[in-house]
Amino acid sequence: MHDILKKISLFGIVPVTKIDSTEDAVPLAKALCNGGLPCAEITFRTDAAEESIRRITRELPDMLVGAGTILTAEQADRAVAAGAKFIISPGLNPAVVKHCVDKGILITPGCSTPSDIERAIELDLDVVKFFPAEASGGIAAIKAMAAPYTRMKFIPTGGVSAKNLNDYLSFDKIIACGGSWMVDAKLINAGDFAAIERLTREAVQTMLGFRLEHVGINCENDKEAAAVANLFCKAFGFEYRDIGGAVFCGTDIEVMKKPYLGDKGHIAIGTNYLHRGKAYLESLGFTFNLDTYNNKVVYLNEQLGGFAVHLFQR
Repeated sequence: MHDILKKISLFGIVPVTKIDSTEDAVPLAKALCNGGLPCAEITFRTDAAEESIRRITRELPDMLVGAGTILTAEQADRAVAAGAKFIISPGLNPAVVKHCVDKGILITPGCSTPSDIERAIELDLDVVKFFPAEASGGIAAIKAMAAPYTRMKFIPTGGVSAKNLNDYLSFDKIIACGGSWMVDAKLINAGDFAAIERLTREAVQTMLGFRLEHVGINCENDKEAAAVANLFCKAFGFEYRDIGGAVFCGTDIEVMKKPYLGDKGHIAIGTNYLHRGKAYLESLGFTFNLDTYNNKVVYLNEQLGGFAVHLFQR
């Protein structure tokens, strides 16, 4: 998979934006970045699109900006010249796709049928946009089409919202979703970038689903751990479960039989997607102890309040 597509996969959501005035471009981009999504597809449906891409990439060079609704090779060239790092089209036009592939331009064309996917494979693509997603059968259709095309991955767009976002992202053949609910054109035209930032942050948190899973308490030995665990169970009626290296009191308290990471213990934060949660926290400046990284868990290097903190793949 292309490196840019790997980055998009970590973001999980690609905001699909329609900008009518170039003056709105940078404030919109800043709202998306502040909300936790330094990524955008700027649709070529307005005269402001090309210059908007140019302004955003100049002012926010670390933001991943692409061009959408690309219908011709000439539009693709103009978008890339303005600074677009990827091209997205509503359908699969073989001439446009071949033009981009030949020039080394990342393009993700819209597909909604097996025939579309076979043309994409013939053009040496391994990721396509599934569009219009909900109108074409949604996640059920993608799962059905993915079965015979085992190497193809998808970016569903069209009808994706906060309500069905995780229905799509939970399928491992979907690398991200395109969506516009956090960048409504009415909000952009009204200059309500605070609302866009809030909606973007809500979208990110909906996707990641951060939630406290349990608290771990460090004890020095088996005897101390049993005593502490018995007190919790006696007081609150929790189930006592010895799992070998620790005792669980119900599901929310883990009493360690010997000290582990953290001066006081550890806090487990569940997430829907471990790799995306890790990437998101890294974007905020947190670092991770990669020696603890596996498919289920990874610990922060930082302690919070004397507790080690780890993400947990729910």
